[in-house]
Amino acid sequence: MDSGKDGNGAQDALPPPPPVPPNVVPLKVDSSAAEPLKKKPARVPIARRGFASKGQKISLLTNHFKVNVTGADGHFFHYSVSLSYEDDRPVDGKGIGRRVIDRVHETYESELGGKHFAYDGEKSLFTVGPLPQNKLEFTVVLEDVSSNRSNGNGSPDGNGSPHESDRKRMRRPYQSKTFKVEISYATRIPMNAIANALRGQESENSQEALRVLDIILRQNASKQGCLLVRQSFFRNDPKNFIDLGGGVLGCRGFHSSFRTTQGGLSLNMDVSTTMIVQPGPVVDFLIANQNVRDPFSLDWAKAKRVLKNLRVKTSPSNTEYKITGLSEKPCKEQLFTLKQRGRDDNGEPQMMEVTVFEYFVNHRRIELRYSADLPCINVGKPKRPTYFPIELCTLVSLQRYTKALSTLQRSSLVEKSRQKPQERIGILTNALRNSNYDAEPMLRSCGISISKDLTQIEGRVLSAPRLKVGNGEDFFPRNGRWNFNNKKLVEPTKIERWAVVNFSARCDIRNLVRELTKCGGMKGIHIDPPFDVFEENPQSRRAPPVVRVEKMFEEIQSKLPGAPQFLLCILPERKNSDLYGPWKRKNLSDYGIVTQCIAPTRVNDQYLTNVLLKINAKLGGLNSILAVEHSPSIPIVSKAPTIILGMDVSHGSPGQSDIPSIAAVVSSRHWPLISRYRASVRTQSPKVEMIDSLFKRVSETEDEGILRELLLDFYTSSGKRKPDQIIIFRDGVSESQFNQVLNIELDQIIEACKFLDEKWSPKFVVIVAQKNHHTKFFQNGSPDNVPPGTVIDNRVCHPRNNDFYLCAHAGMIGTTRPTHYHVLLDEVGFSADDLQELVHSLSYVYQRSTTAISVVAPICYAHLAASQVSQFMKFEDTSETSSSHGGLTSAGPVAVPQLPKLNESVSSSMFFC
Repeated sequence: MDSGKDGNGAQDALPPPPPVPPNVVPLKVDSSAAEPLKKKPARVPIARRGFASKGQKISLLTNHFKVNVTGADGHFFHYSVSLSYEDDRPVDGKGIGRRVIDRVHETYESELGGKHFAYDGEKSLFTVGPLPQNKLEFTVVLEDVSSNRSNGNGSPDGNGSPHESDRKRMRRPYQSKTFKVEISYATRIPMNAIANALRGQESENSQEALRVLDIILRQNASKQGCLLVRQSFFRNDPKNFIDLGGGVLGCRGFHSSFRTTQGGLSLNMDVSTTMIVQPGPVVDFLIANQNVRDPFSLDWAKAKRVLKNLRVKTSPSNTEYKITGLSEKPCKEQLFTLKQRGRDDNGEPQMMEVTVFEYFVNHRRIELRYSADLPCINVGKPKRPTYFPIELCTLVSLQRYTKALSTLQRSSLVEKSRQKPQERIGILTNALRNSNYDAEPMLRSCGISISKDLTQIEGRVLSAPRLKVGNGEDFFPRNGRWNFNNKKLVEPTKIERWAVVNFSARCDIRNLVRELTKCGGMKGIHIDPPFDVFEENPQSRRAPPVVRVEKMFEEIQSKLPGAPQFLLCILPERKNSDLYGPWKRKNLSDYGIVTQCIAPTRVNDQYLTNVLLKINAKLGGLNSILAVEHSPSIPIVSKAPTIILGMDVSHGSPGQSDIPSIAAVVSSRHWPLISRYRASVRTQSPKVEMIDSLFKRVSETEDEGILRELLLDFYTSSGKRKPDQIIIFRDGVSESQFNQVLNIELDQIIEACKFLDEKWSPKFVVIVAQKNHHTKFFQNGSPDNVPPGTVIDNRVCHPRNNDFYLCAHAGMIGTTRPTHYHVLLDEVGFSADDLQELVHSLSYVYQRSTTAISVVAPICYAHLAASQVSQFMKFEDTSETSSSHGGLTSAGPVAVPQLPKLNESVSSSMFFC
C-alpha cells in the first residue's frame, strides 16, 4: 500500500495522465507482457515418498539430544537495536553491543518488564512476549571503553583498567562512554511455527524461530567468555589448545544448534575445532610464525601484515588495544611529542621530542631488555599513532587465525584433533552437562528442556556390491576394502611409447622401472621398456619451475622420434612441488600427453599397484567395475541411456579474496557403464558458489558451456544415444542454496539440452551431497565406527524433505563422518531402496583406490579435476595478506582469467585420476 502512495507522490509534478478507456488496465498489460518471460513456478525440494527397507538393521546412537517444548503457544518478539554515542554517531566498534545491552538489562530491569533478552550482538534482539512499549530509549554509561571486546571474542577478563596515574599520563580520551540505545518493535514470530516445521510445514517463521533459539545458545556461550564462530563456541582453556606450529593453535570447542527432525526438535552437539593465534608475548608469536631463531631475524613487512587488527594487552596497565601497524623506525629512534608539566613563556604547555624507548625507560621507569632495536607496536589512529615497545605487548587469547594452513599444519591438526567414537561420546555428554542450558532463562521462558542422553535410532547396513576384475572373475569387498593380489585388472591397457623424466630426485630408476614392469605384468598391463630416462641438468635445479619444465621438454623433443604416449615424472618433493602445476599444464594442455607424477619413498608392491591403478585409468583402462554394470542390470539406470554428473566449485583459501573460484563438472561416458568419466573445468568469479558456465550461448548456433561438451561426448561414446535420464550430484552447497541449484543451475542445464535439440526433454534427478555438517553416528555398545554401508533415513532426517545419511566407507581412524544426501528432484521415480543402492554403488567405482569412498565417485573426481587444473595457473599467491584486506579488490567486476584448454587427445580421458 505504501508503494502506491509513493508512486502518486512522485507523479504530483507531472501533468495528469491521458484518460484510460474502461476496458484497458495499463499496469496489467505491462505485467502480462512480462508474463511469458516468467518461467513456471520456482522448483522446491521434493518431499520424501517413502522409506527404504533393504539391509541389515543396526542399533545406533546419534549426537542429537531430544528437546521438549512446552510453551509453544507464545510468540518471540523481534526488536531492532540501534546504538549511538552521545553525539549521535552510530557505534561501529564490533562487540561493544553485548556489553551495552547487558548494561541496559541491569539498569532498566523494571522498565523492561523484567524480560530476558536474546541478543545477536548486532541489530536484533528477541524476547518471549512483548516489552512494555513498542519503542524504548535508554542511556547507559560504560566505564573503561578502549577497544575492549568482551562479546566472547575477547578474553573474559578483558576489562582490567590502567592505574590511575598511568591513565592521566597516557591522556586516554575515553575513561567512560555514554551510549544511547533505541529498541524498536520489528515483528513477532509465533513459537508454534517450530511445531509446524516438525510436521513438515516449513516457513520463514519456523526458520526465524529456530534462529532465535540458536541466538540464545550463542548468547549463553558469550556470557561464559567464549569465542563464537557461527554456532560453535570455544572456551579460553589451554587444555583445549593444540599447537600446530607457526604460531597457530587449534582450539577445541563445541558446535550446538537446534534442528527439526522426524523425531521432533533436537539439539545437535558436536566437537568443533577452530584456529587461533598463539596468545602471549607478541615476539614469541612472530618468531614461531616465521620460524626464525630470534627477533632480530624477523621480516617486519611480513610481521606487519600478520599482526594487523590483532588485539594486545599492554603492561603494566593491562589495557587492551587493537594493533593498527608498526613504527617506521626502531624503538630507540622513533620520536613522538611529549607534553611537559610546566608551561612556556606564552602560557602554552611545553612540548618535548622524545624517543619511545627513552619515554618508557626514563619517564615510566620500565626496564626494556630487547625492544630498543625493534619496531614499536602502533595501536593509534593513522594520523595519531600510539606506540608501545614490543616487549610490553602480549596477544590476547581466543583470536581467530583465518589464513590458509600449510600442509604440515593441516596434517598436524587432523592428527591431533581426531577422536575415537567412544571418546567423542564422553566429551559430548560432558559438554552438554557443563553447558547448563537448563538454567538459561530464555530457554526456560520458552518452556524448553533438553535430554541429557544421545538419541537412539535404527540404521541399516547395505551389503557391498559385487565387483568384476580381469578374466571374468567376481569378488565381494570385505569391510569396504579389496585388493588386486593375484588378480588382473578388468580392462588393462598397454604402456608402449613412454619415457621417464627425473627432476633431480634421488631414485634408483632402473630398479623402479624393473619393479613397475613386473608389477604391471601381474595385473595384466603390458609395459614396454621406456624409450629413455631424461635426467635434469644439475645447472637447471636453481631455475624457476616453469623454466625447469621448458628445459626438460626441449631435451625430450630433441631425443624422442615423436610425441610419447605417456611420461612418468619423478619429483623431488612429495607434497606441494612447485614443478607439479607447470609440468601438468605442459603435458595436458600444450602436448596432450598422459603423465603420472611420483615422489617415491618406499617402493613396494602396494605402492606400485596404486601407481598403476592411476596410470591405467588415465590411459583409458578400467581397474574394476560393478558386476551390475557388466551384466547390465542397474535398476532404472541400465534400462534407458543415463548420464551421471558430478559438480563442484572450489574456492581460494579464506585469506585470498581475489583468486578465481574453479567450477568442475564430470560426466559418465560409455553407457551403460557408470565407472568411466571425463571432466570439464572453468574459472568463475571469486567465492561464487553457483556454476555460471553450464550454458553459455555465444551466437544463434553456438554454446560454449560445460554441458554441451559433456553431452556430446556421452552421445559419441554411448553409441549415438542421447541420455533420457540425467542424474546430477552437486557438492558444496548449503541448505539455503538448494533453491538456487534447482532453479538457476538446473535451468542452465535444461537450456543446454534444448539448445542441442528443441524436442529433447530428458528426466532429471538432482542430489546434493554434504560432508560439512555435524551429525555423527555411533554403534550402540561397541567401540568401533559404524560398518561401511550404514544408511539412515529416519528419526534424525528432515521432517518433510527426501534426505538420508550414508557411511559408505570404513572409518579406520577418528569418528566416521557420514555424507548427508538430499534428493532435491526425482523426475525418474526411483524407489528409496534403488536410489540409496545406486548412491552406495557409486562409492565403489573410484578407480584410484581399492576401498569404498565416503562420497560418490563423480563428486570426488570433480574435486580432483578442479584441484589439478587450478595448479595449471598458479594465481598470484596472496595467502600472506590478511583476510581483513578481503572483499572486492577494485571497483566493479574484475575479468576472471580463463584456464588453458586441455589438448583434445586427453580432454576426454580420466587425466585427474
